[in-house]
Parts: sequence; C-alpha cells; structure tokens
Amino acid sequence: MNNQYTIAVVDDDTNIRLLVEAFLQKENYRTIGLGSAEEAWELWRTSPPDLWVLDIMLPGMDGYEFCRRIRSEAEVPIIMISARDNEVDKILGLELGSDDYMVKPFSPRELVARIKRQLHRWYKLNGPEGQAGASVSARIASGHLELLLEERRVFWHGEEVDLTSKEFAMLQVFVENPNRAFTRDELLTSVWGDDYFGSDRAVDHLIKRMRKKIGQLPIEAIWGHGYRMRSDGGGKTDEARSSN
Repeated sequence: MNNQYTIAVVDDDTNIRLLVEAFLQKENYRTIGLGSAEEAWELWRTSPPDLWVLDIMLPGMDGYEFCRRIRSEAEVPIIMISARDNEVDKILGLELGSDDYMVKPFSPRELVARIKRQLHRWYKLNGPEGQAGASVSARIASGHLELLLEERRVFWHGEEVDLTSKEFAMLQVFVENPNRAFTRDELLTSVWGDDYFGSDRAVDHLIKRMRKKIGQLPIEAIWGHGYRMRSDGGGKTDEARSSN
C-alpha cells in the first residue's frame, strides 16, 4: 500500500497536533494541521484529505457535529480523539460515524498503527483490488433490492439510494446471503475487517443509518444473536416489533 496519503489533524491543542503530525511525517504521510472544525470544513470543500484525526472538544463547531456533516457526504475514515473516557461519548462517536476512538493521553505510535489499519481497509474496499473483487458478479438482487457492484449503486423499488461505502458493503453481505442470520461479530469482520477492535455497537449504528435511507429495509434484529435480511421483503423494523 502506498503511504502517500494526506492526513488532516484537527485539534486546538497545538502541542498535540504537532506531535501527531511529527509521528505521521516519519511514516511518510503528508499532514495538514488545523485548529478548528470550521477550518477543517473549508479543507473538506477544497482539498479533502484521505483520513481525519479529529478532536471532539473544539472551539466553535465541535468534533461530533463535524463528523456528522462529513459522514452525511462520504465514508472517509475518521478517528476521534478526546479526553473524555466514558462509554456514552464513545457510543455517540460511533453512532455519528467515526471509525475509531482514542482517549487522551494516547500513544502516538498506537495512533499511527490505527491510522495504517484504517487506510488499509479503505484501500482494499475502494482501491483497484476492491473494484476488481466487485466485478466477479456485476449485479445481485434480493426482493426489491438491486445492487450494481461495478458501479457501486443501490436501487430500492427501482429508485436509486445513495449509500456510503460501509453501508454498501453491509447491504452486499445481506443481499448475497438472504435469510441467513449473522452475528454482530461476523458483520464486523465482513465490513470493518478481522483486526477491528471497536465495539460491536458499530453494526447497530450502521444499520440504523441504512434504515433511515431505506425506510422498509427488510433487515430484522434477532434477539441475542444479530441480524438477518428477509428475502421476501417482510422484515419488520425494531420499532415495529416493539409495538407488537
């Protein structure tokens, strides 16, 4: 994998920002240091980086809001860093779409290792190897869902739906295996990779995002196990089941 990626480090603490940049530059990454989310948003609009290292507590727009805005447009890797070390903050970060979460103070070397893993997954999914793998079967369908793999397009009842890379990868797993029950760990491995060490709540949050885009998505939760997708399109949402 080519190391010539650009990493944006967004932190209003200059010392932390410069330290992280120094370690990344030693690994031959290009870096851009920014002190606010507003500056980062301008960078996103003009010259987006390959990965974000994002502090939560920022002046003005905070890291959560910035992550939400980015994730509404793309699946670019985001690693959140924060002095907050409670489960609620970590879950919120995952729910908004961050790929990883590190608590300050952290080891810069560990951060670099996590960045390498995120970029490796991103390269495999979106680079030439990932595209070549997708070309084995150009089209798959289940019920009212249709996926065009080479073009990475999704149609629901004939209408195109805009999904991020991880949402597409998750949906592909289900469409290729209709009616099969998957554990959360199996879905984590399929979508995030076998070296992912974050919470399995990431699966729940990703499916929640998918349901917002496809209102009658036939993916149903299996209590104490995970999820499956009904090939007959008869799956109920969690909200519908709770009312029965």
